[in-house]
Amino acid sequence: MPKHHQQNMLEEPQISLSPKEQKDLATKITRFLSQYKFLSESYIIEFFTQDLWHKLPVSWQSVLHHLSYPQIAELLLETEHQHRRYPCVWPLSLLAFRATAHSLAFPRSFPKSPAGNGGAAEPTGFQENQNQSSLLAHAFRKHVKPKKQHEIRELGMLVKQLCEQSECNQVVDVGSGQGHLTRYLSFGLGLSVTAIEADPALVAMATKFDGELLYVLEKERQKRQKCSCEAPSCEACPRHVTGWVDPKASWEVFIQQLAPNQANGDDSVTPSKKRLRCPEHSLEETAAPQPGCRRKLVLTGLHACGDLSPTLLRHFVKCPHIRAITSVACCYMKLTTKEEPTPPGVTGPPDSTGSDHLSLERDFGYPMSGHVRGLPCHQLSYKAREAACHATEDYASRLREESALLRTHCYRAALEVFITDVRPDLPRAGIQTVKKAHLLTFNEYARLGLARVGLPTSLPLDAGRYEAMLAQQARVVVFFSLAQMLAPVVETLVLLDRVIYLRENGLRSRLIPLFDPKFSPRNFVLVAGKSNGL
Repeated sequence: MPKHHQQNMLEEPQISLSPKEQKDLATKITRFLSQYKFLSESYIIEFFTQDLWHKLPVSWQSVLHHLSYPQIAELLLETEHQHRRYPCVWPLSLLAFRATAHSLAFPRSFPKSPAGNGGAAEPTGFQENQNQSSLLAHAFRKHVKPKKQHEIRELGMLVKQLCEQSECNQVVDVGSGQGHLTRYLSFGLGLSVTAIEADPALVAMATKFDGELLYVLEKERQKRQKCSCEAPSCEACPRHVTGWVDPKASWEVFIQQLAPNQANGDDSVTPSKKRLRCPEHSLEETAAPQPGCRRKLVLTGLHACGDLSPTLLRHFVKCPHIRAITSVACCYMKLTTKEEPTPPGVTGPPDSTGSDHLSLERDFGYPMSGHVRGLPCHQLSYKAREAACHATEDYASRLREESALLRTHCYRAALEVFITDVRPDLPRAGIQTVKKAHLLTFNEYARLGLARVGLPTSLPLDAGRYEAMLAQQARVVVFFSLAQMLAPVVETLVLLDRVIYLRENGLRSRLIPLFDPKFSPRNFVLVAGKSNGL
């Protein structure tokens, strides 16, 4: 096996803070964010309707007004530059804002080469082909985008090593989607996996893809001696369960969902229930593994959305059968909070599965820890949490390249003016993404956008007025970049809250920036275990 396959993923560079340092950092972050709510809670589409530019200190306006896009990337967003070149003298308040924002945020990548490029090059496995990972067998790359290939390989290896250290080979993949991670864990790494997913269509797709993989199993075995990547094995076949993990339900309910022959009918699907045939061979898979309710389990969730990630952490803390967990979160805006118990876009299950509910005090996705909940300025608005999901590295790349994509925010902000002129009751109307908007004239873009909010496409648009707004595109980009500087700080607070929550329950954890942030913006994995050494 190649040397890079022998790397101990649990020894990756990680965030290491003492309990006191964790609490101190959370306190500093909440104070800092409370000072800059005018940035974190502003919607860029209201740049003109709310005159956002003039909410900046006058001294900031004067030095930021004439920055080029590459200068915005270098002087505001990027952290690697040691010798920045300022076009003029900046006010101390702006310098302090930038320095504090970068210092409070967890580092999103670590140098992984002697050159110490901090992730500037393509991640290992993609340097020869940006669309295909050389570290995965072809069977695991089928139907999988490069981003996902990178994620399932890195997280899969980490889960495998976590299983070895916790002496447990039973894995539960929650929110498994089309089963890409599930297949790699089971067929590629030989783990016994139960996958649970709420969407029946995705479960059906996952089962279909399992079958396709079984068909090519023998061919991959033949290639094993000729390539350096992992080849699949049929030692373990994943078991798929259709089920909604209710954030309000107890861990006992969650474990029962994983068990076969449930009282309400067994909704599980596994290729072991049928014989799969192809022209070359036929395979009879072994019986599905027994559920982990009487065995040790490792939980994993790859980009578990909204409250699903904190729910899994709570189950990990309370359930004696769950010995370890890897949690990669996403969609922070869908977290429930005391101030916003039903965030926009969050829907519940058709019917509740749980009867033993958590207390209301512990029921919300944020905050989880008693310490953060007790801080006077801990609240995070929907907008602040939504911004924390943005791809900062990708936006910096667009700035450096002076991409035409940068004009889309200004287009949308200008259109907001015309929409609110005729419909003041329709602020921040959801237009969604207009395909290739940066290639359209504003008039073309506006007509498409007006139709999406039910307004006549013949609505008069004053050319002089919108041209004056479009001339301020650089200001729009600067303001968005300033707000974007706070995104990693917000994400740090959310993740830090979870680390502190585990510590409050007697469990140690670690945060590892496992994925390349250019490939996978939500690149932190929270790892915790209940045995020594984890």
